[in-house]
Amino acid sequence: MNKNAQKLTPIFYIGEATFEYFISVLITGTYLAKLTSSLGFSDSLTAILGSFVALGCSFQLFAIAFFKTGKVKKRVTVMHIINQLLFMGIYLVPLTPINSMAAKTILFITFLLGGYFISNVIHAPKINWFMSMVDDSKRGIFTSVKEMVSLLGGFAFNFIMGSVIDKYEMGGNIRGAFAICALTIFILMLLHTITLIFSVEKEPKKKSTDVSAAKRFETIFKDKNVMKVIMVSVFWTISTHVCTPFFGTYQVKELGFSMQYVATLSILSSAARIPCSFIFGQYADKTSFARMLKVCFIIAGTAFLFAAFTNPSNGKTFFAVYTVLYGASMGGINSAQINLIFDYVNPYQRSDALAVQQTIYGICGFVATLIFTPLFNYIQASGNKIFGLSLYPQQFLSIIACVLVVLLVFYIDRIILRIRLNKD
Repeated sequence: MNKNAQKLTPIFYIGEATFEYFISVLITGTYLAKLTSSLGFSDSLTAILGSFVALGCSFQLFAIAFFKTGKVKKRVTVMHIINQLLFMGIYLVPLTPINSMAAKTILFITFLLGGYFISNVIHAPKINWFMSMVDDSKRGIFTSVKEMVSLLGGFAFNFIMGSVIDKYEMGGNIRGAFAICALTIFILMLLHTITLIFSVEKEPKKKSTDVSAAKRFETIFKDKNVMKVIMVSVFWTISTHVCTPFFGTYQVKELGFSMQYVATLSILSSAARIPCSFIFGQYADKTSFARMLKVCFIIAGTAFLFAAFTNPSNGKTFFAVYTVLYGASMGGINSAQINLIFDYVNPYQRSDALAVQQTIYGICGFVATLIFTPLFNYIQASGNKIFGLSLYPQQFLSIIACVLVVLLVFYIDRIILRIRLNKD
């Protein structure tokens, strides 16, 4: 392997993650809410669609079979092109001459779910490919730098795209904004593909290839310590998917935020996340990612507490505080979930463990949203009241999320920190 190319690959990985992050911005949160609102989708349907990002994670199980042997670069590159073109398609749905609401809904869901399906099938092998090119002793600082670059770029990107949508919407041409979003995703797809093409990968380690996907899946499930580590991500996704999928419409409708203010919130989130990512990365390298996660979850629980007190009268202030605290916590949580696998799982099982982790993560996150959607609808139908209290459903669900995160902190302290780290 060319040494220069090997040294440059982590840099290309940072670029790859950045362009992928930009695309994810346009297909989630308030951007997704703006798109679904224009199509006439309900708040609850929008929340469920937003949870496709979690459900899509369940498709990573297919990676165990599809990426059983050999190098992954070519397959990852081709499949990424397809999945990002599908994401571009969701912005083309409102531009089609189709009049049937049912047909547009089916087409929209097909593009969105199809994109998430492919993206998640290739996620685990791609992460394993790129992270194997990074020195284990520097994983914490590297992942923090990777996040900082993505988020710094996200500052300008989010603000520009939010301003574009506001400008076109005020001019009565929201369809024009959607066309620009589709073109933007296409350009980002081209740039993302270039980073993959110029990256290199190590030769696969020689390991028996006659083990079936089912057997490999079973091996992960039978390893109690690995499953304990995986459950951290599962408990976290349940906590977040209780309430966050409903925040997109909450900001646009009840709180009355403009897309430009939403972009400002994103900037605040990134401003908190960037330095915290660096600090948490150093802390994790010196201690462990489990200890770092414990601190991050405490911050996240505090964020949900502020979300629980957010309403239209104090929305701009309290939701901003929530955004800053949540952003700070994600400075460590996002990378730590992957790095926990590298801390506790041997190299031969890491790709499989990542796939199993994301599969369970996805199913539980999506199911959590489905379970709490009837409660959301009930509170809305009751005039935003529950137990005699005047509360928006997003406030009540934030209380539940806060309690769940507190329990997760105890789980890490009493269970995860007692497991021996993998030193291979």
